[in-house]
Amino acid sequence: MSQVFDFLFAQYSQYPTLFIYLEATAIFFGILSVWFSWQNSVLVFPTGIISTSIFIYLLAVSTLLGDMLINAYYLLMSVYGWFYWTREDSEQQQTPITETTKYDARICLFIFFSAIFAVLVVYSLSSRLTSWTAYVDTFTTGIFFVGMWLMARRKIQHWLCWILGDAISIPLYAYKGLMLTSIQFLVFTFMAVMGYRKWRKLLAQAA
Repeated sequence: MSQVFDFLFAQYSQYPTLFIYLEATAIFFGILSVWFSWQNSVLVFPTGIISTSIFIYLLAVSTLLGDMLINAYYLLMSVYGWFYWTREDSEQQQTPITETTKYDARICLFIFFSAIFAVLVVYSLSSRLTSWTAYVDTFTTGIFFVGMWLMARRKIQHWLCWILGDAISIPLYAYKGLMLTSIQFLVFTFMAVMGYRKWRKLLAQAA
């Protein structure tokens, strides 16, 4: 058991204590944010803002540029989503859950490829496009950018983006040495599946 523990968490012996506490705090608020999203609660955004703000700092220190850009984008979209979710609809108290339209799909494609291009440029300019992890990081960036935009617009398909991106991130973060974050994405994957099922029921009830 100790060998397994050492394999999973040995890298933390080299990290400053503050770094570990910050990662744990960001993970706590990240999971809390997904739980609020699962509950279809606007509190997904303030908790998400706390988590992403901390991760921006941690990822900048770790020079994980693609992931840092993801969290910076999350921060901006959380502010937008907070406003969008709480604005009053003409017939409802708040913006309802809806399906992705063809127009939304075109925007998603634009966001996906724009995000990939932006991250590739950042990696190239910093001479860090030298590992397979950079390309995987770039791909997940595109997925998460689309997912965050769809969530801010309260589109049910955002959960499908989280399921795919989270599942890919589990082994990716483990390989990078951020084991706590890898475990977080494992929890996120499970919560995203459950969240999709719950939103599907809510959407059916509103029909």
